[in-house]
Amino acid sequence: MTARSVMIVFLACPAGSFACVRDGGKPALPPALPFGRRLPRVAGNHANPGKEPCMRTADAIVEILKREGTTTLFCFPTTSIIENAVAAGIRPIICRQERVGVDMADGYARVTNGRPPGVFAMQYGPGSENAFPGIATTFSDSVPVLFLPLAQAVDQSQIFPTFRSAVTYASVTKQVEEIRTPASTADVMRRAYAALKNGRPGPVMVEVPRDLANAETGFDSPAYTPIRPTRSAPDPRDVEDAAKLLVAAKCPVILAGQGVLYAEASDELVALAEALQAPVMTTVDGKSAFPENHALALGSGGNTFTGPGRHFLYTKADLILGVGTGLNRHPLTTPPLPKGVPVIHATNDTRDLHKQHRTEVAILGDARLTLAALVAAVRDQLGGRMPNASPAAEIAAERATWLERWQAKLTSKETPITPYHVMAEFIRVIDPAEAIVTHDSGSPRDQLLPFYVATKPRSYLGWGKSHQLGTGLGLAIGAKVAAPDKFCVNFMGDAAFGMTGLDIETAVRAGIPSCTIVLNNNTMAIEIPHMKLSHDVHKARDLGGNFAETAKSLGAWAERVADPDDVAAAILRARRASEDGRTCLLEFVTSAETAFSHRNGAAA
Repeated sequence: MTARSVMIVFLACPAGSFACVRDGGKPALPPALPFGRRLPRVAGNHANPGKEPCMRTADAIVEILKREGTTTLFCFPTTSIIENAVAAGIRPIICRQERVGVDMADGYARVTNGRPPGVFAMQYGPGSENAFPGIATTFSDSVPVLFLPLAQAVDQSQIFPTFRSAVTYASVTKQVEEIRTPASTADVMRRAYAALKNGRPGPVMVEVPRDLANAETGFDSPAYTPIRPTRSAPDPRDVEDAAKLLVAAKCPVILAGQGVLYAEASDELVALAEALQAPVMTTVDGKSAFPENHALALGSGGNTFTGPGRHFLYTKADLILGVGTGLNRHPLTTPPLPKGVPVIHATNDTRDLHKQHRTEVAILGDARLTLAALVAAVRDQLGGRMPNASPAAEIAAERATWLERWQAKLTSKETPITPYHVMAEFIRVIDPAEAIVTHDSGSPRDQLLPFYVATKPRSYLGWGKSHQLGTGLGLAIGAKVAAPDKFCVNFMGDAAFGMTGLDIETAVRAGIPSCTIVLNNNTMAIEIPHMKLSHDVHKARDLGGNFAETAKSLGAWAERVADPDDVAAAILRARRASEDGRTCLLEFVTSAETAFSHRNGAAA
């Protein structure tokens, strides 16, 4: 047997470029550059000499991002996509830690309802690995974010023990794909955006091998048209069956999820509630889908409830319509449904149907189209009459009784300050229509959700199915990028600040005047029932720190407040600092509060 001969021809090329031809004249890929260093774009098409210059893969990706409306790239180096994006006029926001950068893209995508999606780019290996908690949150909360990790060079990516995003992230993304050839870039990105824009939202990943990022695609402009979302209307038969049940019920309760927000269907939700005179509760993720100052609003439900919310869901409801929600049995974000009450379930995801609850009528379709169809069917069946007496007076009475029970906490002048007083003062002096607020994991979530009244869609960012401490900081920063005219505030505890607080410096450096409120009780109060022995022996629950001083050292405007009489004035000072373009942090010295409103549906 004779050895097969291989001919390699080196061609003279302009400085900084190269090409080689082997076995039949196919151009070889350029060698991988260290850590994603970007090759300059040079005149000439080296695959086809004498023809127009062609794009490199990273340029094509960035061009498609621009066509899809991206103006901001959340990122952390090293990835050549950052330089390509800046050259194309896209602003990079470089985080301190990938997980928080992902949270920023997450907050941005929620506020824009995925129009456009958030985008986050990171290095192969450790960059992709550090991003995992944030990506898991976007998956569990169904947030449309495009992730663009670099990958090892093609000839190395298959070799043990190389980390491969396309493999590792398959379980926590809606879709993941690796660019295998430069010429396929536009097709891969088209599939990515189709997944981002259609059906249930969720994170999508496109992995870019670092040698292909700088390789020529063979085209001078990607053959790409922005994806138009495709919506499906519900089956008219299902709508009619649901409408009959809703009209016949004495006290139907609507449970609205974040699908209503992504469908931008709040007006249709209000119209249906008013046609039926049906009370409306939202899931935690869906908070703000229904105006909580409306006479039919029950607030959000999950780990904690408002007084009227618990009353109507567990003692009055004889039919539940879940719309834009998976009805997951996840008590942190979705209220457990009462046993024996029939359920109508409307969703755009077949995987949700009949998943965990016996369902009388299942409706598959876009939330806005479904609600509009239900409004028409209900009005037709009612023929102009009211279905039942309005529950508005009973809701108002239940709310008044509930708030009266909490007045001592909400107005307390005790020291250390109770977090309920901080929240009540914030609610009193800040117009919710001018703010975007989010909680953090643990006590701040369970304390804030029942009492905060969200009046406009996306004026509150609820989250928590995958509930890493510190997520709220990045969400608020991303929200401020998406809505610079809003006062964007995250409430977090001292433990949460310890997880992600250094990214305050990102907001300072990037000129993003978000506001963080730290409720510092120097302990993990929510763990009091669970860590008795370890705390008695080792003080294992206690934490410490002066976070206002930390924020000042990072360049932020910051104050530490211990006087309950100064809470409202401090919040207004922080707002003025934000309006002046300064990132701000307020640290309140608070008590280890363990009281919650109707936690786990309890009577008190």
